[in-house]
Amino acid sequence: MREDQIIIGGQAVIEGVMMRAPHGYAVAVRKQNGDIVTKGARLPILAEKYPLLKLPVLRGAAVLIQSLSLGVKALNFSANVTFADLELEAGKDQESAAPRSGSTTAWTLIMGAIFNVLVFILLPLLLTNMIFVYIGSGTIQSHSASGRWYTEAWTWLRAALKPVRPSIPFNLVDGVIRMTFFLIMIWGMSRLRDINRLFQYHGAEHKTVYTWEAGEALTVENARTKRRQHPRCGTSFLMVVMLVAIIAYSIVKFDSLVLNFLTRILLMPVIAGLSYEIIRASAMSGAQFVLSIITRPGMWLQNITTKEPDDEQLEVAIVALKESLALEPVTRTEPALVA
Repeated sequence: MREDQIIIGGQAVIEGVMMRAPHGYAVAVRKQNGDIVTKGARLPILAEKYPLLKLPVLRGAAVLIQSLSLGVKALNFSANVTFADLELEAGKDQESAAPRSGSTTAWTLIMGAIFNVLVFILLPLLLTNMIFVYIGSGTIQSHSASGRWYTEAWTWLRAALKPVRPSIPFNLVDGVIRMTFFLIMIWGMSRLRDINRLFQYHGAEHKTVYTWEAGEALTVENARTKRRQHPRCGTSFLMVVMLVAIIAYSIVKFDSLVLNFLTRILLMPVIAGLSYEIIRASAMSGAQFVLSIITRPGMWLQNITTKEPDDEQLEVAIVALKESLALEPVTRTEPALVA
């Protein structure tokens, strides 16, 4: 990719793709009748409005928050298009095919956040603590005076949850458990037919971005030949986040399970910002070898999270990219080959 080239990001959505340029984004979704519908808008540059967000770490956290917000909007649009198609197919008229409400979206986000905190923060912390309590004592005493099973279970649980001060080995085990849960979830999702199509659109997004970065005309023929794994993918970012978390949690630690749990939540924006800076520094410095090492686990994982797209899916991704580029101001950084 040329240094003066516009950096493009993207995301797969339901039966479509969202593409993001620095100053705008566009979503393209394939309807059941074969038509492609699009939605686009200009994006504010947060660092221009709030100069504080130009600082390292803070800019990464800001980019992540904006990306999450944009991703939700894109998914909402694609869901509304798809659900409207399904309701029309079921015999309902256009007026009854109402879009999802804001409260539905908010509820989905809240439930998703709770699930992620429980599965990827709380559960690994508790399991790791139990393991280290057992290793430290050789056994967990669970005998009680009454001898009743629930009293025995409560006594065992209290012993197992005795706080262990996190160390590097502690956080390595915690990180391995977290990654294991993540890999199991991704693998399980890949077995679902609808998710498999989402992963195909994910592959189409990457192939189209590669075509743009190569300076080639945005055609299905050119995109078809590109690889579907991309080093700047969010999958690679998540893997870097998990590795950085191991170090961060080893530095900030307490002799309290509750405090360690709360610290893990509060440190999430900092860890995301640090991970962004690591990937950014590697890419900007031209240290391709370092960047390849950092992103390699994510590239491997993309063998699961991306699938080979068909030509129609590539067409959707190309439409999304062209629409997002149309929202960019005309400057000398605009690459010449945009078909």
